[in-house]
Amino acid sequence: MSAAPAYEIYALRYATRAARRAEHFIGGDPHDGPMPMDYFVWAAVSPERSFVVDTGFTAEVAARRKREWLRCPVDSLRLIGLDPERVEDVILTHLHYDHVGSFHKFARARFHLQEPEMRYATGRYMRHRRLRHSFEVEDVAGMVRMLFADRVVVHEGDAELSPGVSLHVCGGHSAGLQCVRVNTRRGPVVLASDVTHFYENMESGRPFTTAFHVGDMLEAFDRLRALAPTPRHIVPGHDPEVMRRYPAAAGLEGIAVRLDLEPSA
Repeated sequence: MSAAPAYEIYALRYATRAARRAEHFIGGDPHDGPMPMDYFVWAAVSPERSFVVDTGFTAEVAARRKREWLRCPVDSLRLIGLDPERVEDVILTHLHYDHVGSFHKFARARFHLQEPEMRYATGRYMRHRRLRHSFEVEDVAGMVRMLFADRVVVHEGDAELSPGVSLHVCGGHSAGLQCVRVNTRRGPVVLASDVTHFYENMESGRPFTTAFHVGDMLEAFDRLRALAPTPRHIVPGHDPEVMRRYPAAAGLEGIAVRLDLEPSA
């Protein structure tokens, strides 16, 4: 097996919303107060191969769901030198609206998705309003069309996509949620996506309020820790702290940060 390259990893912030602490923890929070939520897409880049992780949502969905849309997440990839028209691999951590909504902007990419997630999004659980609220029907239908067009790589469990880039199933938030581990010059970095929305969800052992299986969510925190050499190598999916802790990509202050570089204390 060839040696794993050291990838550069970028987190690109494309939207935000005002929120409160009680919205982010099952059972609420006794010290309720403001706790904003950021929305990201990620990219792992090496000279040999690049991967995009998640695709964000559109301006139309942002307006309907009352999110503050800052920029198109897919077009933003051009700021770090990636042309969406030429991207070949997109990892979808799951099919919630804020992780798949702009998939149609990739002209040629293969989409890597877990089989349980496709089954969940098209199966009997979607008759429940509380569970289907996190999905957009056109996104799900579009991914089915991509499947029929031979553009979805369906995984059943953990998988190595390339030396240094691997998928790891972490259920709970959604039925087929996966995180991504990427080799960098500071060691393997785990892009948690919604396995932990905020640092505090994992650190306090209190899962996020959108849940398919609470027990699996709790055990997924342990999975993240097992996949990462230290907690500093775990990057949550929606925490504004990510933009504060990591150094900005060159010329992209407030837009993108480098996760392959050491975070602040």
